[in-house]
Amino acid sequence: MGASDFAKLPHIGEAVRRKEDYRFLTGGGQYTDDIRLDGQLYAVFVRSPHGHAVIRSVDTAAASAAPGVQGVFTGADVAADKIGGLPCGWLITSTDGTPMKEPPHPVLAQGKVRYVGDHVAMVVAQTLEQARNAAEMVEVDYEVLPTVTQVADAAAGKGAALHDAAPDNHCYKWALGDKAAVDAAFAKAAHVTRLDLVNNRLVPNAIEPRSAIGSYHRATDEYTLYVANQNPHVERLLMTAFVMGLPEHKVRVIAPDVGGGFGSKIYLYAEDVALTWASKKLGGRPIKWTADRSEAFLSDAHGRDHVSHAEMAMDAQGRFLALRVHTDAALGAYLSTFATAVPTILYGTLLAGQYKTPQIYVEVDAWFTNTAPVDAYRGAGRPEATYLLERLVSRCGWELGLGQDEIRRRNLIDQWPYQTPVALQYDTGDYLACLSRAQELADVAGFAARRAASEARGLRRGLGYSSYIEACGLAPSNIAGALGARAGLFECGEVRVHPTGSVTVFTGSHSHGQGHETTFAQVVAARLGIPVDNVDIVHGDTGRVPFGMGTYGSRSISVGGAAIMRALDKIETKAKKIAAHLLEASDADIEFSGGNFTVKGTDKSIPFAQVALTAYVPHNYPLDKLEPGLNETAFYDPTNFTYPAGTYICEVEIDPATGVTRVDRFTAVDDFGTIINPMIVEGQVQGGIAQGIGQALLEQCVYDPGSGQLLTASFSDYAMPRADDMPTLKLDTVCTPCVHNPLGTKGCGEAGAIGSPPAVINAVLDALAPLGVKDFDMPATPLRVWEAIRRAQA
Repeated sequence: MGASDFAKLPHIGEAVRRKEDYRFLTGGGQYTDDIRLDGQLYAVFVRSPHGHAVIRSVDTAAASAAPGVQGVFTGADVAADKIGGLPCGWLITSTDGTPMKEPPHPVLAQGKVRYVGDHVAMVVAQTLEQARNAAEMVEVDYEVLPTVTQVADAAAGKGAALHDAAPDNHCYKWALGDKAAVDAAFAKAAHVTRLDLVNNRLVPNAIEPRSAIGSYHRATDEYTLYVANQNPHVERLLMTAFVMGLPEHKVRVIAPDVGGGFGSKIYLYAEDVALTWASKKLGGRPIKWTADRSEAFLSDAHGRDHVSHAEMAMDAQGRFLALRVHTDAALGAYLSTFATAVPTILYGTLLAGQYKTPQIYVEVDAWFTNTAPVDAYRGAGRPEATYLLERLVSRCGWELGLGQDEIRRRNLIDQWPYQTPVALQYDTGDYLACLSRAQELADVAGFAARRAASEARGLRRGLGYSSYIEACGLAPSNIAGALGARAGLFECGEVRVHPTGSVTVFTGSHSHGQGHETTFAQVVAARLGIPVDNVDIVHGDTGRVPFGMGTYGSRSISVGGAAIMRALDKIETKAKKIAAHLLEASDADIEFSGGNFTVKGTDKSIPFAQVALTAYVPHNYPLDKLEPGLNETAFYDPTNFTYPAGTYICEVEIDPATGVTRVDRFTAVDDFGTIINPMIVEGQVQGGIAQGIGQALLEQCVYDPGSGQLLTASFSDYAMPRADDMPTLKLDTVCTPCVHNPLGTKGCGEAGAIGSPPAVINAVLDALAPLGVKDFDMPATPLRVWEAIRRAQA
């Protein structure tokens, strides 16, 4: 079945209410912290109060003797049991051909701590209160060292070395593109626009903090880890093969309901390993740990943190000739699971954006800093690329006296497939349609009148554009492998048809708010012609699901859903053979549509449920040709990324007396290809835009440059967007189906967070341009805006 046929099926494109919401709204969900196991103990981690220090000694005697304490573990205990360090899942090769520096990342610190929050010891007790009290009794003697917390300082050679393996704190230098061709294009350019940018560090804040329970079963020599995680099979693979050296079949990882992830729950964390390992040390007692919010601020992988210089060469008509970019990217104190891929493969390959730029060269230097590790956060490299490019494109227009829309129109890609100069080939799209529809919905024609009305009240009004593209699905595996991935990027789906015709689907994808239990059920119901309520979706359990690579990179429906479609193809093929036997016809003459099998050219037909029953009650069944049952598994490895794209237009109003910025209206027009459930898509876009507005106006993770202390370690200091920060959104879609997956889908989960930050900042700068403000970095807080106005007027 082709994508165009699939899009016409019943249930596809319907706003079906989410099946899973009833249990969430009525308190029936089961998150990791809800689980209570027999004999369960509680863990508290002793964390470094210093950004950088030598551990002279750790005295655990008082803590070990405290009431209720069952064990206190340090880095020495981990080393004695030969527990390995946490692995990095993506190998980057430097431009000189050498591999990246990959220092050890111990589960509990050994010899040194390298950021505030680094794991020094784990205290396990009968109750959480006892564990907390005992943790305060662990005495650690530190020799404090100088810190480097800013990536620009690391690049300038400031601060002490974090790791012996990287004495200059440099991890790798990576580049993509034809430097000589770019330099030649710049030499003949009529105009060059230059821009320096900072992409501010962010702290992910899912509603559910990270939580885990490690349990060892002596009778079977098996381990079970319950964990708030986005990809349990990858968690198991990394923990068994690279850290603990356990047989994979002896470890079961269960990720039950997960209350949001946004990338921060993709990774194998030190806590997960420590709990699983210590459970065996304590005779098989299960051990639970749940982060409090301040602990999450310190220990969850952070996002973004780039400093970049970008230049665009243009001809006299404003057509792009070449783009040149240099970025210094912070990695934090250690290499997290996907950290090295974010500022390279997921960033540099997206710098073409929606534009026909003939030549691009990007160079990235990655640095260790005395901060929490940095990894993928909603969008993962693509927001950083889009922010840089869309800020630069708007600046190009302003410098040439062209409107933000006109500079884009002159350079938009208008033929597909399109081979970019940074490796990717876009399969399909209609970027002009997105731009035009966004202008219409945003009432750009009426903006001048609204600006005049604002000025009459002493306020400044601005309009900002952002035309983004993203690469989703993170595949194919052979290309990803060539680019450094240390794992496959396929997906698995198993479809189990029951005798009554109902269906259970086991998917290697994972839902942590995306609505898989509804969307995937719609796909299956559409193919088989059965009610959506007759389909159950199972995910998040390595003991029930064959295998899977989890959910990130907006890959769920395009990769996970495509694997399910492949399994459904096998189901249909076998079911046709059974139907042909029942209808006394050749299976080549059997058609399947609307839940019925029909002999071509006749009115002879039987329903899907009858075929399902026959498969399991094979009294009238060709046993010499077919096995009983109707259960199929398929793996899907895409041939290319998918490429969602769109244009966002933001309109802001600013009070120059206070610097307060209000987002007055926001318009988003996206191309997600085939849409399964428009209600779920709308929710995903709204959530992404909220996070993007948060980065643009409110959020910033700040470390003290001297001590390495996290200064924004609570919601008192780290401003999250609230409902009253959000405008009413105008949303619409344009559809050009993906041509290389069977559903025609492209992915929607990250788009809002990718396209919105540059739209907001471009709007702010448009509003402040008459006051002489040309630039400043996110977030556009009232103080920053007010200071920018005062500097411009000085």
